[in-house]
Amino acid sequence: MALRVSAYAVVVEERGMLMARLAPSVGAGPLWTMPGGGIDAFEDPADAVVREVQEETGYAVTVDELLGLSSRVVDPARGPTQLTEKTQLLRVVYRAHVVGGGLAHEQDGSTDRAAWVALHRLGTLPRVELVDVALGLAGLLPPPQERA
Repeated sequence: MALRVSAYAVVVEERGMLMARLAPSVGAGPLWTMPGGGIDAFEDPADAVVREVQEETGYAVTVDELLGLSSRVVDPARGPTQLTEKTQLLRVVYRAHVVGGGLAHEQDGSTDRAAWVALHRLGTLPRVELVDVALGLAGLLPPPQERA
């Protein structure tokens, strides 16, 4: 079994929550997710999330706090995925806020779109399960009847 460690940001402002859409070429797309991604070798997870948010959304962010960790095992034998072997996903989730930049879509990456999504729309948004995990860690879960 392989291990993939990644870092993601929960960024919330009056205009909503900052989200990134997985590109259809990723296999799971087009579904919305938290901005973030894989941690490079020897990279601090907090540095990785700052880098990934910039790449996927165009915004510079500062990390405010660690919200928690999430673990999930993905097995290609059990459903569609781009992963070629059974993989444990260890996801580090941070709260962060924007300090600069402007909305921009990632070019030729794992995401193809970035957007601010109103919190009341999150329950109906086509999304990966990480969004609900991150919302729970941040204390922002939508009411139960709205969860997909």
